[in-house]
Amino acid sequence: MNVLAISIFMGVYYWFCRLRFGYTFSSALLQPTVIAVFVGLITGEMVLSMQIGAALQLVYLGVTSTPGGNVPSDPALAGCIAIPLGVMANMSPEVAVALAIPFGVAGVFVDQLRRSTNSIWVHLADKYAEDANCNGIMRCAFLYPALMGFLIRFPLVFAINYLGASAAADLLAVIPDWLMHSFEIMGGILPALGFAITIMVIGKKSMIPFFLIGYFAMVYFGDAGLTTMAMAIFGTCFALILRMIMFRKEGVLNE
Repeated sequence: MNVLAISIFMGVYYWFCRLRFGYTFSSALLQPTVIAVFVGLITGEMVLSMQIGAALQLVYLGVTSTPGGNVPSDPALAGCIAIPLGVMANMSPEVAVALAIPFGVAGVFVDQLRRSTNSIWVHLADKYAEDANCNGIMRCAFLYPALMGFLIRFPLVFAINYLGASAAADLLAVIPDWLMHSFEIMGGILPALGFAITIMVIGKKSMIPFFLIGYFAMVYFGDAGLTTMAMAIFGTCFALILRMIMFRKEGVLNE
């Protein structure tokens, strides 16, 4: 597959995986290892693609959740640029990862731009709601944000992949160090904002016992191999048991 086709595919891929077309599905697609599979398929260099994807995945292991909806870094943009460029230029995984990090930070601001434009559709949906125009509301909820997301996301990934690794390096070189450092600082502040929003939820009196159970379980059993995934499984089971008890008490569930 030629460079033009690869560039178009990666641009469309980045747009699609960030559509949030079903949160579980899209959350899997934006991971570097998953991106590497598709890059390997279209380039025929599966081994190198997976090596770069795996190295990049290690960097973004901590970006598996987005507290409060805020993304501290964008593994999808980093992967959609660094992995195909790394494969086409036959880079080592270390060099490809170094190329990816700044774009991961820049991806935060691409997402903030997309969110800012979404406010336009919210106000437009309010006008449609006054006229009881359900079709207009649906367009504001799905169609218009998707089209705007394409205009924001596709050109960036397409252009960088098409122009090549040298163009990507030139683009990063143009950005002053102080501005890039500011990007990194702001990218670190966003998770704090997300945690603050999350605390507003778990800080409710009715939720405090569950928070304490989870916290002290990790403190006392963390060294015994109780991973975050295990805690999630036990938490889900506990929630289902609590749900059954509450519903049975209300007479909703039958024996």
